[in-house]
Amino acid sequence: MVKFPRVRERGAVSLLSVKMAWLAMLSFAYPPPQSVFITVLTVFSTVGTANAGLSELRGTHLKYSKFWSINSPAREARLQSRTGMLIIYMPAILLGAASFWVFPVGNSKDLRFLILRAALTLHFLKRVLEVLFVHKFSGLMAVGSMSDISLSYFVFTAISIYIQYLSRDLPKPRIDLTYHGVVLFLTGMAGNFYHHLVLSRLRKSQGEKEYKIPSGGLFDLVTCPHYLFEIIDFVGLSFISQTIYVFAFTCATIIYLMARSCVTRRWYLSKFEDFPRRVKALVPFIF
Repeated sequence: MVKFPRVRERGAVSLLSVKMAWLAMLSFAYPPPQSVFITVLTVFSTVGTANAGLSELRGTHLKYSKFWSINSPAREARLQSRTGMLIIYMPAILLGAASFWVFPVGNSKDLRFLILRAALTLHFLKRVLEVLFVHKFSGLMAVGSMSDISLSYFVFTAISIYIQYLSRDLPKPRIDLTYHGVVLFLTGMAGNFYHHLVLSRLRKSQGEKEYKIPSGGLFDLVTCPHYLFEIIDFVGLSFISQTIYVFAFTCATIIYLMARSCVTRRWYLSKFEDFPRRVKALVPFIF
């Protein structure tokens, strides 16, 4: 007899906690659009990205870069890494550019929408320019991995833009993070580019296959500083957008890049006896 009130009390407390958490989240994010389609895409894209990170830790890698040949069937379709990377990024950048034609710049309430589209387009434009003028490639890429990554970026860009468009008339978050997001986004872009430049200078020419231990910048502290700044880049995008979808996808991206950085550190330790163990995977002195 005395247990029932306690059960109801615990249920009421749990419900109140959920409500308070939801209200707190709405201080930082727009309410989600009332669309089953958007909800389903949000769940699939974020869960899929996070699961890709967990798969990396289990030894099932996306087959590009130094992991392109691991567990690859002999007859698996492959193509040159430079071509594959361009195919990965081009659909997203074309979609971002096309959004300015589909959704012309309107009044002042479109400012966040304009900044987000510009940031997404710039994000992938930078990657394409790096493929063309910075990175040095020596291997192949599995067509399956290329298709998965390209689709993921395309869907992310499409949903981010569409949800932002739907959110323009919804109640705005009480805390505006737009300009904080711009600063983080530009910081992430610059740091990511610098460390990609450091990596490219390890090889004297295209086609050189020898791997070396990176040094310079934050490479003396972590294995993947370019991933660290990519995370900052995505956090900046989520602050610019302030939609639940972009926040969720950013969290999934963090999980993936954390896993990928761990696997990369493990790879360096296995290939180089003199690789310094004090060098962390992603965050200096911590992780």
